Amino acid sequence: MDRGLTRAVDRFAKTVGPALQTAAVGTSVEGAKLERDAIVEAFNLCTAFVDVDNRHTDDELWALVAAFAHHQLLPGMATPDAMRRNDLVQGKQAWLSKPSDLFETLRQVDEAKGSRLARVYYDEAMTLAHTVASVDNYPSDDELRAIVDFQRLLMAALPTGRPKAATGGPEGQRTDEATTAETTEPVEPTAPPEPLEDLLAELDGLIGLDAVKEEVKLLTALLRVQRLREERNLPVVDNTKHLIFSGNPGTGKTTVGRLLARIYRSLGVVERGQLVEVDRSGLVAGFVGQTATKVTQVFDSAEGGVLLIDEAYSLTRGGEKDFGREAIDAVVKNVEDRRDSMVVILAGYPKEMAELVSTNPGFQSRFPKTIYFPDYDDDELVAILELISAKGTYHLTDGAKEAAVAWFASHQRGRGFGNGRLARNLFEAAVLRHANRLVDVESPTDEQLTTLEAVDIASVPTEDDREAAGGGPANPLKNPPKNPPKNPPKNEV
Repeated sequence: MDRGLTRAVDRFAKTVGPALQTAAVGTSVEGAKLERDAIVEAFNLCTAFVDVDNRHTDDELWALVAAFAHHQLLPGMATPDAMRRNDLVQGKQAWLSKPSDLFETLRQVDEAKGSRLARVYYDEAMTLAHTVASVDNYPSDDELRAIVDFQRLLMAALPTGRPKAATGGPEGQRTDEATTAETTEPVEPTAPPEPLEDLLAELDGLIGLDAVKEEVKLLTALLRVQRLREERNLPVVDNTKHLIFSGNPGTGKTTVGRLLARIYRSLGVVERGQLVEVDRSGLVAGFVGQTATKVTQVFDSAEGGVLLIDEAYSLTRGGEKDFGREAIDAVVKNVEDRRDSMVVILAGYPKEMAELVSTNPGFQSRFPKTIYFPDYDDDELVAILELISAKGTYHLTDGAKEAAVAWFASHQRGRGFGNGRLARNLFEAAVLRHANRLVDVESPTDEQLTTLEAVDIASVPTEDDREAAGGGPANPLKNPPKNPPKNPPKNEV
């Protein structure tokens, strides 16, 4: 019998027990009671996660017996049937609906003393959760969702003084999708991987994308469970890690791809964790025999990391003498040859990506999972605009924010909607109008130089304005203010 859960429970007791003793310093509570409390807490956690999918398999129940019999919480002669008859697991999932009293005690001590005892509990509790899910050959969707929900619950309850990853939206890191082959700074293999929880906190800090975050967290939980099984030499269901990202431009596909590459490295899926971005122009050559070589070179640069192919469907579009089809064949071959050393993400518009997958059996089998990136709503776009402004040392007045909501609302959602790019365009156009407004001010204050007013936003032409004027697709930078300043403020971008 695999004893992975037994080891995880013993580790929980040896780690959380001392944390409780530290929290109880100065009280009359006996150490033996605190050690017992830690074991009971582990039992409640484990039985709750066994119960979340209502399956209560023999493997799960035997693992509980092995883990807790030597702690005298279960009789050594207990059997799965006996545990079912006595309802030792049934209904325990409700225990995960709120942080436990023990966790709350550690959290309160942390708030008072600046310690990190609740984080110790969090780390060990999540290890228990993933270990329970690893007992069966393949975790159920309910188990993975329970892990993600419990993780969110505890993270929200952790003391606010804990270190947090920087928050942001697509513009906080990068809003545009790739147009040419580009490699992010690779993490050196000798450097330790980033803590997984910090990366998930960074994911949570992104603006919007709630459904995307959920999908990434579910995927992360599954990979973590599979890694636990591999470490214990247990069989693992072979499932592809390649993905399709579908959505309009500027919806954060590149940002999430870069973050996912770092998550993959933290989980040991890839060695380096860099993200290489490429489009058709980086894969297709102009002469016979060169395209396959070009594709291989791109895959070489992404080895040990993640390759994101933007507008992948464009490879199927071309004349009779086009080499896009050759590129597809080379991509499929490299994906198969390197399935254990790198991850590939295909990105693009939803309809076209669905057509690409449905018309190519090679993509169907290797890219079974699609993550959809929805358009941002108006409030989310304003939040992104504020982030962009802050990076440029500007801030928006309340009137400017209201004007921005109205400006974004005037654009119809649909194919090609700019999302984060639209926010970037609005910022740059508003800065030009802000500079034009201040050009005649003899000695503008720092406040004036860094404040965008409602008029700076409202005066930027919208898509409807340009179409009514016969100007074609909206691009606020193509309609700059009249009389641009001769000497704009030094901090203009």
